[in-house]
Amino acid sequence: MVTLKSHAEIEKMRAAGQIVRETLDLLGEHVKPGVTTRHLDALAYEYITSHHAYPSFLHYEGYPASVCASVNEMVVHGIPGSRKLKEGDIISLDVGAVLDGYHGDAARTFAVGEISPENARLIEVTRECFFKAVEVMTEGHRLSDIAAAVQQHAESHGYSVVRALTGHGIGREMHEDPQVPNFVTSGLGMRLKNGMVLAVEPMINLGTWQVKFLDDGWGVVTRDGKNSAHYENTVAITENGPQILTL
Repeated sequence: MVTLKSHAEIEKMRAAGQIVRETLDLLGEHVKPGVTTRHLDALAYEYITSHHAYPSFLHYEGYPASVCASVNEMVVHGIPGSRKLKEGDIISLDVGAVLDGYHGDAARTFAVGEISPENARLIEVTRECFFKAVEVMTEGHRLSDIAAAVQQHAESHGYSVVRALTGHGIGREMHEDPQVPNFVTSGLGMRLKNGMVLAVEPMINLGTWQVKFLDDGWGVVTRDGKNSAHYENTVAITENGPQILTL
């Protein structure tokens, strides 16, 4: 069931979203060669909790960390640990925070030092895919319009769109209806309505769209071992157009 949010609820989600954005900004400053993903996780936990919020991911269905730290071919849900970042890596950091009972969720892919032009372009096109989606996030459009916008932009640059994972509704729960695919399916999907709040998150691969799920029960990697990028924001659909709550 899709839950429409009031203006007051959207403002609460904006407050949570700003903590998420600030956390990602902080983490981005610390992404550099030699830094462990566990250190980034600790920074996120400290920042979120110091702002009277709580990491949405920590203990969510047993997840053991505050952020998802996914390096190179890891698409999403990488568990932070002792791995040290290396020059030329890319890392996707996914952050959620709950404040006053409402969640915010966003992700960014960062360069570790100097990266190849190929990886830099992947990161930029993934970001562009999100903003292509936002252009159609007004009342009366459909979920399929979001999917088409992401897929067409990614594939026009020779990339593929992950199909095993989607975006989602968000609010009092971290994951709510509806699912928000980044690829066109057989159905048009429901119409967008003012008051819907969606986490839109293109996951774009250099190679195949196919993925593998790791034995740890969380990590998802590209099947061909090529790199993947991730860009996500929490977006409210309003009578004044889409509002990005995590920017």
